[in-house]
Amino acid sequence: MPAITASMVGALRAKTDAPMMECKKALTEADGDMARAEEILRVKLGNKAGKAASRITAEGVVAAAVDGATGALVEVNCETDFVSKNETFLAFAQALAALVAERAPADVAALAALPLAMEDFGPTVEDVRKGLVGKIGENMTIRRFVRYAGGGALAHYLHGTRIGVLVEYTGDATAAKDVAMHVAAMKPAALSSSQVPAELVDKERKIAAEKAAESGKPAEIVARMVDGAVQKFLKEVSLLDQVFVKAADGKQAVGQMLKDKATTVAGFTLYVVGEGIEKKAEDFAAEVAAQMAAAKGG
Repeated sequence: MPAITASMVGALRAKTDAPMMECKKALTEADGDMARAEEILRVKLGNKAGKAASRITAEGVVAAAVDGATGALVEVNCETDFVSKNETFLAFAQALAALVAERAPADVAALAALPLAMEDFGPTVEDVRKGLVGKIGENMTIRRFVRYAGGGALAHYLHGTRIGVLVEYTGDATAAKDVAMHVAAMKPAALSSSQVPAELVDKERKIAAEKAAESGKPAEIVARMVDGAVQKFLKEVSLLDQVFVKAADGKQAVGQMLKDKATTVAGFTLYVVGEGIEKKAEDFAAEVAAQMAAAKGG
């Protein structure tokens, strides 16, 4: 079995907020497999272990550009929160969103090659990026973008500069804007339960099965418990099934609200700055090693 190091324990703790010794036990049980250890903690500790996994760990901004049925979201990353508020950095991100909407680049490399002039830098986006890195003194990267065009009307919502949403729809503009705000708040994984990525469903089913098995109930009851848990999960992460954040009765689903407003949502994109990016970890090693040593001594 691989050695369980202090840095491994620190990394798992940073992702899950679980106690250090629980992290060490989970890593030991998982033979050092970080993903498996995270699943073990979720089984043992429930949702408490998953909450910190969605914390933002990288800096930057999301910018949007929408003109009728054409629009774009862009995420641009930097190293510190200070630079994410820099006016020049913000202008660069906004210029990129406008370029994506107007020029429809195929990928980030194609976007980097498009013409752009800012702050005496150019003639391409990449030249401007490099120039701003030198001027501001901090690395910057264009992480991702999405573009919608011609498929329907667009609504967008920016929560500050850290969360951005684009919604493609037909029908009522106010209802669509409300949906964009709902997506920013509730962060659904897909439009409907049938569109939730299979890997998310499989992971949730596996965790539910392990938790249900610990109940000691008969197999047929365990199977029903698992199915119930998966269905609950699908309802929680599917936009149309989620309870609408503005529901007057606290019960109305987004899908029903849209039906009442004669509005159809064809799709949406949600960007959260730094989502899925792991920042350079703080040095937990000394703290972890000390606690592990204390535990051994006890």
